[in-house]
Amino acid sequence: MSTVAVTDATFDAEVRDSDLPVVIDFWAEWCGPCKQIGPALEELAVEYAGRVKITKVNVDENPQVTAAMGIRGIPALFMVKEGKIIANKVGAAPKAALASWIDESL
Repeated sequence: MSTVAVTDATFDAEVRDSDLPVVIDFWAEWCGPCKQIGPALEELAVEYAGRVKITKVNVDENPQVTAAMGIRGIPALFMVKEGKIIANKVGAAPKAALASWIDESL
């Protein structure tokens, strides 16, 4: 399984109503650090399949969710469990640090 693209229209169904904990990556095409962590998140989506859903929200294309979540800087990562934000992290990090953050958040 790879990362799931989430939009303003699909946010509730993909994130709030998910049976699994969800990592949301707020990113943009023009964001260098976002592009750096993209491949690591794709790998983690496969490694955590069935335990965590990893999603991506393009901030330029989805202003409603971006504003509702109070995103000021990207990349911004959030862990949502049972519809509630339980952890967040701003900025790029190596794959091992991202995996560690996910493990701690679970």
